[in-house]
Amino acid sequence: MQSLIDNARKFAERAHDLRPLADGQHPDVLFITCSDSRVVPALITGGSPGDLFELRTAGNIVPEYNEGRGSGETATIEFAIEVLEVEHIIVCGHSHCGAVNAILYPGAPSALPAIHQWLADTEPHDETRKATSFLDGDALTSAVQRHVQVQLDRLQGHPSVAKRLERGRLSLHGWFYAVGTGTVSTLDPQDGHFRPL
Repeated sequence: MQSLIDNARKFAERAHDLRPLADGQHPDVLFITCSDSRVVPALITGGSPGDLFELRTAGNIVPEYNEGRGSGETATIEFAIEVLEVEHIIVCGHSHCGAVNAILYPGAPSALPAIHQWLADTEPHDETRKATSFLDGDALTSAVQRHVQVQLDRLQGHPSVAKRLERGRLSLHGWFYAVGTGTVSTLDPQDGHFRPL
């Protein structure tokens, strides 16, 4: 912790000129990914402050749109589309994902009740479990990649996303990040396979 504090104290000395950021943000991309500490969107993309609007959830899950029940995730998506007018949304899953692993191999609900409820409310388990034969390779990688596709499908059910897609003013992208190698693959929407970016 102390090293983080020390770096925060010195950040202003080593940061580039941040003054333009005080006037507002104008990111082109909403980057939806897992809360996992090993996944760092700006590091992966080379982004600078102001380039990415981020939404991080356990398992990079996008909840289904529910008009009667707001959520922080839905509010973030709506703000990115309607206010910031992002032109791209990336949903980025990653290897060694604990949330998807919990979908494949569920434990006792009482052990981690909030996580169990989050996964139960937001994930179509059958779709993710089907992924064990989706691609060559290990079951978890295939499941995470299928999971990314499920979240992209969910995004299209959000009215602001659907409207912008219909007008041709928004593009959706599915990515898979391999933690151990740093390799990023992208979803080919034509055949549903992930290939090197």
